[in-house]
Formats: sequence, C-alpha cells, structure tokens
Amino acid sequence: MKDIVVGIDSSTQSTKAIAWTKTGEFVAEGRCPIDLLNPQLYRFEQNSRDWWDSCRVALRQLTEQVKSERIAGISISNQRETVAFVDEGGQDIRPAIVWLDERSRKQVEELALNIGADIIHDITGRPSDITPVLYRLVWLKENEPQAFSNTKFFVDVQAYLVFQLSGQWNTGWFSADPMGYFNIRKKKYSSKLLNYMGLSVDRFPQAFAPGTKIGSTTGEAARQTGLLPDTPIFAGGGDGQCAGLGTACITSDQAYINLGTAVVSGVWSPQCLNSKAWRTEIAATGDGYILETCLRSGAFLINWFVDQFVPGERSEKGFFKKLEQEAQNLPIGSDGLITLPYWSGVMNPHWNPNGRGCFIGLGGDHTPVHLYRSILEGMCLDQAQATAGVENETGLQVERFVAIGGGASSPLWTQMLADSTGKRVAISETVEASALGAAMIAGYGAGWFESIREAAESMSGETTAIEPNPKFRQTWNELLEIYRQIFPDNEKTFNSLVDFAVKSTIVHKT
Repeated sequence: MKDIVVGIDSSTQSTKAIAWTKTGEFVAEGRCPIDLLNPQLYRFEQNSRDWWDSCRVALRQLTEQVKSERIAGISISNQRETVAFVDEGGQDIRPAIVWLDERSRKQVEELALNIGADIIHDITGRPSDITPVLYRLVWLKENEPQAFSNTKFFVDVQAYLVFQLSGQWNTGWFSADPMGYFNIRKKKYSSKLLNYMGLSVDRFPQAFAPGTKIGSTTGEAARQTGLLPDTPIFAGGGDGQCAGLGTACITSDQAYINLGTAVVSGVWSPQCLNSKAWRTEIAATGDGYILETCLRSGAFLINWFVDQFVPGERSEKGFFKKLEQEAQNLPIGSDGLITLPYWSGVMNPHWNPNGRGCFIGLGGDHTPVHLYRSILEGMCLDQAQATAGVENETGLQVERFVAIGGGASSPLWTQMLADSTGKRVAISETVEASALGAAMIAGYGAGWFESIREAAESMSGETTAIEPNPKFRQTWNELLEIYRQIFPDNEKTFNSLVDFAVKSTIVHKT
C-alpha cells in the first residue's frame, strides 16, 4: 500500500529526505551534509555532484527505514538562486555558484542601465540585486566565456536532482522563478532577458506547474537510492515557498517566517504586486504569489558572533539557554546599543549589496551578552520594518507569523519577534516545513488531494502561540524609529568601505 510521500529538502548545507503520511505525520528521515566552498572574498560555490551524492545518501538512509513500496511519490524543495553549469550528461563545466555569492555587483549596475531596473523588476518580481542568477550568468559570459559557451544547460538544484533521478531536465515554476530570468506572470522564461545574454530557452530546464509529474526514477537511480523504479517525481520548487506551504500560510492573514541561516518571511497575495519593500514569487499552491522579505544574516550571524566572542562551545549542552537567560535580564535596547544586522548586504528595502553590519552605541559597560541581545533585537527590528512595509503598501494585514527554522526554538528570539512586530508568533510543531511542503505537493500529485491547498490544510501540523506583550509596544516603536535611520545615515560609508576592501585585496595579491 502506497501510504507515504517523500519531501526532499536540498538546502545550502544538507539534504533531508523525509517520509510523511496523508495526515502530515513524520515517519522517517535520512540526511547528509553538503560542502560549501568559499574560494575567495565574496564568492561561494558548490560542486553539483555533491547535491546528488547527498541526495542519494539521504534517500538510501530513508529507504533503509521504510519500505520503498509504500512511497506514492516524491517532490523536491531546493535552495534557491543557486545555479549549476553542466554538459549534456550532467557533468559540471565549472562549480555551481551559490545564492550567497556576491561577485556580480558590476553586472547588476550594467543590466539596470542597459535593460532597465524597472523592466527587470516588472518581469521577474525582483528589484536589482546580486542574489538572482541572472547577473551571475552575465558575469560568467564576461569573465569565463569558454565556460559560458561550453555549458549545455544552466540549471537550478531541483532540475539537477530530477535529471539524476529520471534523466529528464525538468523543474517547477517556483524553482525557475527565483533565478531572475523567468516571467512570473506568464510562467515562462523571459525572451527579453535570455536574448540579452544570447541564450535560447533550450539551454534551460522545462518548467512546470506545482504538482505536475516531471519524471520517474530510472533503474540506475533506484539502485543508488533504494527507491523503486518508476517512482513518480512531482514538480516542487524553492525552499522558501515550500516552507510557506508546509506551515499552511496560504491566506494573506498568516505569514511564515524562517528563523534560519537567513531570516525569510512571506505572505500570500492573490495578485502579482511589485515593490522594493519585498520580492515577488510564484506561490507553491500554483495560484497567487508570495510577497517575501529577506534578511541575509540570520542564525549565520548569531553563530558567527558566539564563535568569535563568547567563551565556550555552542555545541555544549545548555550553552544558548544560559546566554539567553542572561540576555533576557537586559532592558529593551540593550542599554543603549543597537545592531544593524547586514553582515551579508541588504535586500529589502534598500537593495544594496554593499550594506554591512555594525554595532552603534558601544560603551565600556557593554558585555558580549549586550551584543548578543542587540543582534537579536536588530533582526527583530528589521522584520518589523519589513512587515510594516508590506502592510502599508498592499493593505494586507498579517495577523500572525508561523515560525520555523532553528531560531524558532529560542524563547527569547520568538518573544522579541512578537513584541517588536505586535503580531502573534505561532511555533510550528515541525522545523522541517520545507520538506513537508514538498511532501504536500507530492501528495497532491499522487492523487491524495483535489488541490495543493487541500493538501496543506490536511497535512499541516499544530502550532503553539506566543502573544506580544502590549506594555512593551511603545518602547519597541521608539527603538524602531532609531533603527530606520541607521542604514540611510551610513550607506555612503558602507559603499566606500566595500570598494576599499576589494581594491586593497587586489593590491595585496599583486
């Protein structure tokens, strides 16, 4: 009896293959890490073969726990805005470039000038920014022309894994749309943007609506993974949208927030609306859109800080609990200290890759605990600013967040989020919302449900609510007004510092 589906979450750092029932109950899991390469300043790469090796190991672990005969289908949630450059057989022409990469600053300016930033934004739903793959393809053409011409297919992570599983170069709409050359209204690759790069549509995977069958496992893939031959594969997509689906954020009053490596939040909209206050994406349900905000430095920033400045090892039992208890005893505003958490540039609302982080207000009486609390406050203030921007421009009203990711287990962070935004924060019972979202799509594709929305309603789990404390609202609002001014007041300095760092690196090497 085929009574389970598998959601594969191929993220930046690992692959998780998780089996779920029709009612959204966790059955079993396999997982395997993925190496991340940082060959030089601002550059991040991976070997696409590592995606497949990690995926097949995770699937093999899973099928050793559950019988493959039970699996009705699989779907993939993938790290977004990461691109592989492969030949016809799927071999790397050069390493894949990961979404964290910042090498294409010059190309962002070039395309804004030659095509028009507003035109690109209208087509793709994304303001000019280094994150979409579009600019990295132009970088490759200008800096590695041989690799550009030798690349047979420019593919997202899902397309690469689907090829390894089925031999087909296919993907989903909402894996293609984060790449930055997909028309999110027409649901097809933009001829205007491909023509600018001198590329034809046959050099990209075919993109299909969520839940469409896009392949089935070959005998060789079955041998490597433990899946049965001809196991159906259904079109999934980006991990952010899958996370929204996995938390049943399919109406405009409920927003998901992933407190993970980055802090990513999104709210469903029936219309395609563009603004610099968010980036617009195709929803995992196949109808409507997601208005998504993103702070690139989330748990990454916390881990960086404690590794560098807090005594002890964060892997030690009780490490974060003790740190949070100490931080909780400090007042809102960390005794006059505030953090701008743009350690990896800034997306909404400023869209400047040169944005950098800073602590403002440091004094001799501040301790590492003050800095830790201030980092959490800065991330919460940034989300408060972002959510207010979405609400003010759209008229939508977010009633609550559903929190997922590692940060959702932090009582201090989630309470601060509730207090700073004035929204209820619901903690999902599963932290693996992206894998669950992919499994919902697989459940629909397998015929269990009439729609992906029905799958989300049937398979989503329970949540635990955290209420905002009304007596702190005025204090947080006052702090937010101070926070709003920090980046505009320092943007020119950030630009100058990044330019200086790049030039000094070149001089040092020569």
